[in-house]
Amino acid sequence: MNYFKHLNFVILLFAFTFYGCSNSTENKPKEQSLFVIKNVNIIPMTIENNLIENATVVIKNKKILSINETIPNNAKIIDGTGKWLIPGLVDMHVHTNADLNFRENAPTQGATFFMDTQDVMTTYIANGVTTIFELEGRVEHFGQRNEIAKGKVIGPRMAIAALINGGNPNNSGRIVNTASDARQVVRSIKAEGYNFVKVYSKLNIESFETIIDESKKQGLKVVGHIPDAFKGQTEKAFVPNFGLVAHAEEFSKQIRNQTKTKKDAQYFAQLSKENDTWLIPNLIAIVKIRDQVQSLDSIRLMETLKYVHPLLQDKWLTSNNYNKHSSSEFIDYLDSLITFHKGMVVAFKEAGVPMVAGTDAGVSGIVTGFSLHDELELLVDAGLTNEEALFSATRLPAEWLEIENNIGTIEINKYADLILLDANPLEDIKNTRTINGVFVNGTWLDKEQIEKMLSNLEKWNLSNKEKYKWKDRRKY
Repeated sequence: MNYFKHLNFVILLFAFTFYGCSNSTENKPKEQSLFVIKNVNIIPMTIENNLIENATVVIKNKKILSINETIPNNAKIIDGTGKWLIPGLVDMHVHTNADLNFRENAPTQGATFFMDTQDVMTTYIANGVTTIFELEGRVEHFGQRNEIAKGKVIGPRMAIAALINGGNPNNSGRIVNTASDARQVVRSIKAEGYNFVKVYSKLNIESFETIIDESKKQGLKVVGHIPDAFKGQTEKAFVPNFGLVAHAEEFSKQIRNQTKTKKDAQYFAQLSKENDTWLIPNLIAIVKIRDQVQSLDSIRLMETLKYVHPLLQDKWLTSNNYNKHSSSEFIDYLDSLITFHKGMVVAFKEAGVPMVAGTDAGVSGIVTGFSLHDELELLVDAGLTNEEALFSATRLPAEWLEIENNIGTIEINKYADLILLDANPLEDIKNTRTINGVFVNGTWLDKEQIEKMLSNLEKWNLSNKEKYKWKDRRKY
């Protein structure tokens, strides 16, 4: 059995996830542009990352106006005593739910299944995820980003990558199988307003190299998979401007035999180092796949399942291809991947290759927003310090996305994307979950507001549970 091929197939199947609509207008807080956080401990996540204790932070018009300077009049005061302030988190690998057409295409056919964008974004912001990197961009994602920009929705900043694949026309993404087609598709992606290209598994070598070359000419950064065509010659995939690998699994699938060693991990780290290619370890993805292969109780008993749209809940439980292919052999294989990927984190750390946190949020079993805290814990378990794990979800993603002048650290004139925590995450990475409040682009959501938004989402999902069934999706 070709487990790598099977694993990529089932991951692809679950990458298309869907949310419906609930009435979320009551969630929006009143507009306020001037805030002061008093007596807070700042973990700035700058390179030096020197703690600023008992600080006063002034936020005005969505930006950090000052730190430890004069407190202006008419500001909303937030008591930060005994609390910790960190930058908003970034999930560098998501599949964002958006409107979708379940039926056949027609000249005037739009989406048939509609999603309330606030519902889609609530679990992100409730978890302090204030920036996301969408790795299978569609026009609907630009629409969501515009809703957020207009202030109609409280949601994260969205970076969006267009996906290019090869092989069969039915494969996911824009399909190219020649160099000329590859070059033209990159130009089209640039014209459509994308800043990033994602390369995928079925590209042939010529198309892959052409995509990388043309993306560089067009000023587009490249993220993605190492195509299957490079198996046995992985080093040839590492060409300039292939800037970010989307999974640790992209390396492990390149190994021809089932035995994966520390030497393999060190070799991959060196390839990446020499080419200035960063890594999204994405440890949570394989862990969640393994759990579903083992038992559907891993879905059924999830505390966060209540925040997942009922159609998606039903899909995960009644049409779960991971579980359908369950076997002790497959579970052993997945366990070997989990172990090897932890070793890769150590190897990449020792080689000095930057790693950024991403989760495949939106695929089966990976609940948006919550999953980033899971990933941070897995990264620490694999060998990163608490500080290094936090860097992977704050400053480093901002640098790779080239928005470090706006987000990623707590500094004057940067946007107020911030999380107020009840406990110090440098002492225990699990403390990123102790969220007291979140600033999203200068909008303050306290713990009560966050809980209300989550409660409303949970209630809507529960009340519509019998309405949405995956087998009936063509009716929507």
